[in-house]
Amino acid sequence: MPQQPLAQVPKDATWQWQDHGACREVDESLFFHPPNERGLARIRRDRAAKAVCARCPVRIECADYSIRSREPYGVWGGLTEEDRERIYARIAIADYPRARGEGADMCSDDIADAVSPGALGIA
Repeated sequence: MPQQPLAQVPKDATWQWQDHGACREVDESLFFHPPNERGLARIRRDRAAKAVCARCPVRIECADYSIRSREPYGVWGGLTEEDRERIYARIAIADYPRARGEGADMCSDDIADAVSPGALGIA
C-alpha cells in the first residue's frame, strides 16, 4: 500500500485558534482512529468527534487548516479523513486553496454538512 503524503503546512498557518478548540476538553484519541478500526465502531467514534466539533468556536479555522494542509489523518473541524478525501479529489491542483480562509470559502457546504444532524446520526 502506498504511503500517504505528509500534510503540507500552509506558509501562513497560525496556531492560536487551537488554544480555543473544544477538542482540548476530550481525549485526543477520539479524533484519530486506532489501527484496523472499521464498521460501526468507526462510525460511532467519528460521530462522537464530529459532535465535539459541532460545538467548537474555532471549527471553521480548523476545517480550513485541514483542507489547505491536505491533512491525511483524523477529524478536523468536523471533517473526517473520508470527507476530506472527497474534497481533495474534486479540486484541481491549480485551483487548490492556499491562503487562510480559502479552504473554508471553497468548501463551506462540505464543512456545514460535516456536522449536520445526518452526519451526526440524529436526523
